[in-house]
Amino acid sequence: MKDAYLQRFLRYVAIDTQSNENSETVPSTATQLNLARLLRDELTDMGLANVKCDDNGYVSAVLPANVDYPVPAIGFIAHMDTAPDASGANVKPQVIDNYDGEAIVLNAELGIHLSPVEFPKLKSYLGKTLITTDGTTLLGADNKAGIAAIMTAVSHLQENPAIPHGDICIGFTPDEEIGRGADHFDVPAFGAQWAYTVDGGEEGELECESFNAANATITFHGRNVHPGTAKGLMINASHIARHFANELPASEVPEKTEGHEGFFHLHHMSGDETTAALQYLIRDHDRARFEQRKELVLSIGRSLNEQLGEERVVVEIKDCYANMYDEIVKVPHVMDIARQALHNCQVTPIEKPIRGGTDGARLSFMGLPTPNIFTGGHNFHGIYEYLVVESAIKSAEVIAEIARLTAEHESR
Repeated sequence: MKDAYLQRFLRYVAIDTQSNENSETVPSTATQLNLARLLRDELTDMGLANVKCDDNGYVSAVLPANVDYPVPAIGFIAHMDTAPDASGANVKPQVIDNYDGEAIVLNAELGIHLSPVEFPKLKSYLGKTLITTDGTTLLGADNKAGIAAIMTAVSHLQENPAIPHGDICIGFTPDEEIGRGADHFDVPAFGAQWAYTVDGGEEGELECESFNAANATITFHGRNVHPGTAKGLMINASHIARHFANELPASEVPEKTEGHEGFFHLHHMSGDETTAALQYLIRDHDRARFEQRKELVLSIGRSLNEQLGEERVVVEIKDCYANMYDEIVKVPHVMDIARQALHNCQVTPIEKPIRGGTDGARLSFMGLPTPNIFTGGHNFHGIYEYLVVESAIKSAEVIAEIARLTAEHESR
């Protein structure tokens, strides 16, 4: 299984699939279609049924049931795009066999190292096989490790027909990293009663909670005149933006929060004296606190406008997704089966809230309960990303075991 997994993963990360939040096309980048078509062809060659790749880049297929009694169809989903945060072009993965616990040279010329001093989790993987970047791009384990795990698990089930399973629905989506992965996902056509995204991190992660999420854009309109004669006349939009940012709690930011703690994340800023803009991610697991966060942003805007005596601060807030726990809690067997699968594969479950979102966060509210399971990846979205191959193989084993347990449960 390891060799097959490695071949798949290395093949997938060689394809640039970075999404673009400023694009209005679907998918947001045409390069994602290159991977979509490759996966379509691979699924066809594997003999799966109902293999499709639509114009929007959504790939789907079904591994038909091999039992003669009714079993719920279940799904496994991963996304094809990589994050805009770092380049996904010309990825040059480095395979580190039998990791020795020391700093890994990612790029000697640039002096870039993956060090256990900065990333202590590395010490947990002595003797394991790691795949790293070359220090100039991200790796793409988020989420091509998930794609490879699903494909490897499907192949394993085909090669071992004695393992019982119902219909296994496969879905690969574009544009998840920019929050659009579920936009054109056809839940009824997919055909599953529930699903799992394979989009988590370290081995054992099993997640049914996500943030409630909104994006806020605050635009500031100033009045610019020559600074030499500006007294009493200039209204500096950038200064208003600075005042706005200072009104938000300094301790409630990603770098100072964890677990169920929410945050305001300033992820983009621009401007001059005439016009400035701040873009925030607003996140909280608790719905009431989430609404309070949005109201705080709105109230700061109102307060500044009152101080200025005119409408110079415009606040726009858009909800993105809700905490999927509210839907998954209605179908407890979905998590119970996953927990048992991890146990059977000798994997210790790590159940914790996702400090982000997955396609499943939206799909769960579209009628497809979809918790999330691990891939074995770490440090997503940047040049220090790496994958633990042994954990990735465990991910594939868990997928196959979930399929078996679902069929076993229905046979009783």
